[in-house]
Amino acid sequence: MKPYRSMLFVPGHKPTWAEKAIATGADAVILDLEDSVPATDKTDARKTVRETIGRLRAQDVRADVWVRPNSVDSGLFGADVEQVVTEGLAGLFLPKVFTAEEIVRIDAVVSHIEEREGIERGSVGLIVSYETAVSMAHCEEIAAASPRVVSLLGATGPSADVGRELGFEFTPEGFETLYLRSRIVLAARAAGLHHPVAGVWQDITDLDGLRKFAVDNRGLGYRGLVLIHPSHVAVANEVFTPEPETVDHYRRMIAAFREAEAGGSGAVTFEGQHIDLAHARTAQGVIDLADAIAAH
Repeated sequence: MKPYRSMLFVPGHKPTWAEKAIATGADAVILDLEDSVPATDKTDARKTVRETIGRLRAQDVRADVWVRPNSVDSGLFGADVEQVVTEGLAGLFLPKVFTAEEIVRIDAVVSHIEEREGIERGSVGLIVSYETAVSMAHCEEIAAASPRVVSLLGATGPSADVGRELGFEFTPEGFETLYLRSRIVLAARAAGLHHPVAGVWQDITDLDGLRKFAVDNRGLGYRGLVLIHPSHVAVANEVFTPEPETVDHYRRMIAAFREAEAGGSGAVTFEGQHIDLAHARTAQGVIDLADAIAAH
């Protein structure tokens, strides 16, 4: 998966909002058919989302386009995916998943639609949002349930589905969700998924709080944020972009290590630090991330 520093939700029934979201510089937009769309508008919203995907594809926008359908247990999922799985869709952002078997069934449905629509098989990805206690208790199995799963969301926002499911009280420090967020990162990495995303920060005006939230999650291993407001995009992009000084430091480190390696040594002292192959691999990972962000 491309490294998404920022994924911005857009209500699916608001067609003019998609271009505004693109203009923020978000790495991806999520056209929402779930919580932000009133029940009376959901049928029309599906058609609007399909039209929006086609329009953005014709514009060859930089940002990837995802859709959050309604959950499988809502009874609306099937009609959603029938409409929105089309050329130009990067994938489905799945809410309220329960089991790995559910992911397998979704994979089968998407495969059928891909074949019917002439879309490249396997091109529609899945991002799993852990919002139920059952899914969080089985996050490892879900992460590995299908090759379509490209990322996981550690959803820990206040007063939302996760808080209600688990009964915790949200704090900006996040101690109440530290175990959960850490476990989801571990599940992602164990499944070979290198860009888990966190979210969401719901205080629209508190950009300092958002920045701390982003920095804290970056420290845990998350590589981006799911966002609900355009003003949050710039902060997320900044926090999750490796600083040029850091990248330059790692490039010099690798150069020093390679020189030592060529001379027959498996380690080198670099700027006062002992460096060996493990350090060089870590440094290369940061450089690769920075290069991927630049290319995107």
